[in-house]
Amino acid sequence: MKKGILIGISGASGSGKTHVAKSIIERFGSDKAVVIQEDSYYKDLSDVPYEERAGRNFDHPDAFDYDLLAKDILQLLNGEAVSHPVYDYKLHTRSKETKTVGPCVLIILEGILILNNAKLRELMDYRVFIDTALDICFVRRLKRDIEERGRTADSVIQQYTETVRPMYLQFIEPSKRYADILISGDGRNAEAVDILTTKINTLLTNIDQ
Repeated sequence: MKKGILIGISGASGSGKTHVAKSIIERFGSDKAVVIQEDSYYKDLSDVPYEERAGRNFDHPDAFDYDLLAKDILQLLNGEAVSHPVYDYKLHTRSKETKTVGPCVLIILEGILILNNAKLRELMDYRVFIDTALDICFVRRLKRDIEERGRTADSVIQQYTETVRPMYLQFIEPSKRYADILISGDGRNAEAVDILTTKINTLLTNIDQ
């Protein structure tokens, strides 16, 4: 029998997934809840030259190691701790370090393509899609990538135009049909987060019974 529940939070890059995930953690406490980021499971490209790594399409499903991600999620749902990869955004590859998390009764999986993957969808108890206008997403991504990930404005714009937006339209936006709830990512989503919290409480109660 499962010892935990899995909430999937998807949406475009810059849509506000991390903000919603953190809001849930604050409500339930870090002793009960843990966030797993799809980004941590980018395939290891350490054997690929940096220039080639930088030009890869990181918004395509093939960029992720979903077998490892599903394996780790199953361990967490079974009440076990996992040591998951740590991704280095500046070097475009995995760090040599890993991060140990869990066990926790509430697992939040957040990422751009998690609802696109059937294996992950089947593991989820509730599926959330953060629906945010693409112009807002772009501005947020531009600011984040320059300030936190050492990118130039030109490189962010080029990546967004060539891969981020096209992959959103091809894979991410269509996956919102699998969501149980759509939440606005424009910052005025407190009521929707309240609804989500109520649903999670119900799921947790059912686990305890």
